[in-house]
Amino acid sequence: MNVSLKWLSDHIDFSDYSMQELDDLLTFTGIEVEGIQSLPDHLVVGEVLSSDPHPDADKLSVCQVDDGSGTSRQIVCGAKNYKVGDKVPLALPGCVLDAGDGKTFEIKEGKLRGVPSLGMMCAASEIGLTDDADGLMILSPNLKSGTPLSEVYPAVFELEITPNRPDCLSHLGVARELAALSGKELTGAPHHAESKTSAREAKDSEITLSTDSCPYYTARIVRGVKVTESPGWMKEKLESVGLRPINNIVDITNYVLMEMGQPLHAFDIAKLEGGINVRQAAEGEKFVALDGETYPLTAADMVIADSKKAVAIGGVMGGEDSGVTETTTDVLLESAWFVPSDIRRTARRLNLHSDSSYRFERGADAYQVNGASDLAIKLILDLAGGKAEDEIVIAGEKPAAPASVTLDNDYVRSVIGAEIPDEKISDILTSLGLSQSGSDWAIPSYRLDLPRPVDLVEEVARVYGLDLVPSNQQSWFSPKSKADESYDFARKIQTKLSSLGFFETRNLKLISEAQLTDDRATNHRGMSPIRLKNPLNDEQDYLRPGLVPGLLASAERNQRFGNPDLRLFEMGRVFTATPKGGEVEHEHLALLMTGGRAARSWADGKPSNLDIHDLRAALEAFCPGGLNLVPVDDGRLLCGCSIEIGHGKKSAKLGMMGIIPPARARELSLAAPVMVAEINLKKLAAAFSDDLKYAELPKFPGSSRDIAMLVSTDLAAGSIADFFASYEEKLLQSVELFDIFQDPSGEKLPADKKSLAYSVTYRAADRTLEANEVESAHAKLLDSLRSGLNVEFR
Repeated sequence: MNVSLKWLSDHIDFSDYSMQELDDLLTFTGIEVEGIQSLPDHLVVGEVLSSDPHPDADKLSVCQVDDGSGTSRQIVCGAKNYKVGDKVPLALPGCVLDAGDGKTFEIKEGKLRGVPSLGMMCAASEIGLTDDADGLMILSPNLKSGTPLSEVYPAVFELEITPNRPDCLSHLGVARELAALSGKELTGAPHHAESKTSAREAKDSEITLSTDSCPYYTARIVRGVKVTESPGWMKEKLESVGLRPINNIVDITNYVLMEMGQPLHAFDIAKLEGGINVRQAAEGEKFVALDGETYPLTAADMVIADSKKAVAIGGVMGGEDSGVTETTTDVLLESAWFVPSDIRRTARRLNLHSDSSYRFERGADAYQVNGASDLAIKLILDLAGGKAEDEIVIAGEKPAAPASVTLDNDYVRSVIGAEIPDEKISDILTSLGLSQSGSDWAIPSYRLDLPRPVDLVEEVARVYGLDLVPSNQQSWFSPKSKADESYDFARKIQTKLSSLGFFETRNLKLISEAQLTDDRATNHRGMSPIRLKNPLNDEQDYLRPGLVPGLLASAERNQRFGNPDLRLFEMGRVFTATPKGGEVEHEHLALLMTGGRAARSWADGKPSNLDIHDLRAALEAFCPGGLNLVPVDDGRLLCGCSIEIGHGKKSAKLGMMGIIPPARARELSLAAPVMVAEINLKKLAAAFSDDLKYAELPKFPGSSRDIAMLVSTDLAAGSIADFFASYEEKLLQSVELFDIFQDPSGEKLPADKKSLAYSVTYRAADRTLEANEVESAHAKLLDSLRSGLNVEFR
């Protein structure tokens, strides 16, 4: 909302405040200042002294303009809506104007079709006052030539008003807030909301309320008005906040809107047939609004109608055929209160938003309806003449006024944490428009956001100043919760994977039926995917049972955009249905690796591709104690393995890993092998430990022995790892595999055998081992391997 500083000055004196101080004051009220608009330098009031045709251009005129310097200034102009004697905005050389899209242009002396032009006469849109670009802006004839236009149109604040403060959607409302915080007196016309006009109940032939969307409606008739141009002072005010003057009657309704925040509407009585009927629209009823557009209405929309047709969409916009024009002589002035939610629904459905709907849908003050009508009638009689009916005609009842709130001052002090005197609390609340009766506070009708004692406490703190509240305690201790532990663990995994060169992805929780074939973590558990009852489209009809489908889709998109080397991971929730019909949710982690092991460079023009061992290394980076991979052949993964942690009865199954079948990888345009893994985060967290164990560096040398053995090709590496992990020998320090050899042809080794070479290290913590000790321990190990795994030594 735009608020004019000059307009605000009608209610409160800001002469001793700088622009920055006003900006800060508005911010302290809780009103966000989005920007401050001010007119540029070298922009003055100019008077057109003469206008002659351009000698070499039919559409241009050569004008002599008085700029207040005592010497006329020649301006070449293309507009036609002015006459000699008019006052217009004159941009002198050096004036910088907004060109739109964040660009500016500077006015300079030049020539147009060979004729010197020493400046530019401007339209309202060119100086940022309105969006109307229909010719030059004609200023008030009472302005003096040479007057800086910034004095005529002072700064305008662009404010963002929160939805709970509709009382600030007017100059009077903003002035009330500023007066409370600054301690200045509110002057001007704070009595607008008070109506001194007698009222009478409407007859059925005058106003009928046939809908609950309009609890209260008033009308007042003025006859014999003269519709003409508004006076300069009103046009200046409306233009300063971005409204285009139309005629004196319409401008008065817009003035009251911006002054009080109460929307009004004026009907031409000659265009109405019968009385006013506030009703719901007929299903499919068509309505032509003031913007010239035809809107299809539904039974949920409210209209203001006469006996034959709708003449306005209630609270949103008037009709094209009932508006006030230059031929209007008799006017019916509407002032009403509508149910906010109903106005909001209609405005959003029709995508038809106006200054009126903006205020009604947030909650206008029902108790200023009559007062706003009084102010408009007074202005109509002053500016358009005519005679108003003595009484305002009303139909319905206003909504109940806000209930009083009981407030204990000790409660205020305890919540705020400051020793604020009772008198200060009373002064603050009184300055905000509340009235006191003992410990009860009557809430003004425009402050519907104050229904509870704590709301009054907030108001006291806001005006008193949060910077004055002493800081007694930095923070409260909060013990770590399960949610904290889960979050911290997830962050550790994210940090670790990022350090390994992985990029995190975020995918939708909905997938297509075709993507279910990419799920690698569900079917083996007897689970089934969950289909939506009402999917939005065919691409989002299942809740994802795993994260791998989303990672594969991300890999395909990256490949399509020329990024084949990928290390991706995702953490998120998955959803499955149990065999008994229940539904479960789990937090999972999924990894995907494909492409080159390193970036291509001059040193390595064709780096080798990532393989399953790289994926295992990534998993082992954050899995304590290493992994056990148990082969699983379910047809969905090559080299499919169950990922387990621990050994024997203490082992925990975390998830699955393997290689996407080449045929599926080709469908995704992925040329290199694609490795994926998916694990259950909760199970991983249960096996994870933050306890770090530090070991003293060995003081005594170790002794190594190599073992080369032939084993069956069916013997899994995990079986050998389990053997060494469970082997009890206190001198055995480490075992490392350093060579694997197979010969499918059978020439060097039997085709059903493979050769494995291990390096075994023996060490004692308290002495240097003797050769016979090492040989004895090594011989026992060989015997155990021979008997336990049926191996042959080479």
